[in-house]
Amino acid sequence: MLSEAKGQAADTAPSRTVPFHTVGESAVLAVFPHPDDESFAAGGTLALCNEAGVRTMYLCGTYGDMGRRMGRPAFTNREALRDVRTVELRDACAVLGCELAFMGLRDKCIEFEDPADVAAQVRRVIEEFAPTTVITYYPGHGVHSDHDALGQATVLAVRGMPVAARPRILAVAVGDPAELREQLGEPHVRADIRGVKDRKLDALRAHRSQTETMFAHMDDGAKEDGQTSTFSERLTVREEFYVLDADAPTLVERARG
Repeated sequence: MLSEAKGQAADTAPSRTVPFHTVGESAVLAVFPHPDDESFAAGGTLALCNEAGVRTMYLCGTYGDMGRRMGRPAFTNREALRDVRTVELRDACAVLGCELAFMGLRDKCIEFEDPADVAAQVRRVIEEFAPTTVITYYPGHGVHSDHDALGQATVLAVRGMPVAARPRILAVAVGDPAELREQLGEPHVRADIRGVKDRKLDALRAHRSQTETMFAHMDDGAKEDGQTSTFSERLTVREEFYVLDADAPTLVERARG
């Protein structure tokens, strides 16, 4: 599994971790399934691009209406959650300076969609928006089934394009950092987000229904353990990505045989 995972990026990845630079980027597209994924996974990178004058867009797969959190204390319910999360996401994207489009897929059901159909939908946006980089979840290392499925569809979307027209794919792997490094090696690209951390945190605060509990824990002054410290660094210090080769079989494809 280790050699297979590394092989997916072998042809396109840098040999060492390199900084994310906005120079050379004309547009950056983030493709994730849920409202708040954009802020957690790549909010700092999107803010960096915005500050450099690089156009950004978030293509959100679902409306997040199957999310479990309703605020603390609860201020919404299942019937109203779609509307709440849509407004929250628009507010977060405004903080990040990011355009927004929805795919309208069913929350927690992307894995049951035809991957080719989802890929075609993503590809149409890529062709219209013309990003130099696409950011998505690492298929097979997304933890959530929606994360893996939309990451897979995004790879397929790029794979179906002429090689000369393809954007770079930066993938977010979710999980314990030590385990990820053991399986995938060091991240290929690292964005230093310390200068835009307040914008990322403000974008996350805009997702009030989902993040109130998290910020309550962060603000209570409790001493951080190792895991919490690592999470805080992801929120305020750095965002890390793997460069994927669109032509290489993904872990999701290998698992399917």
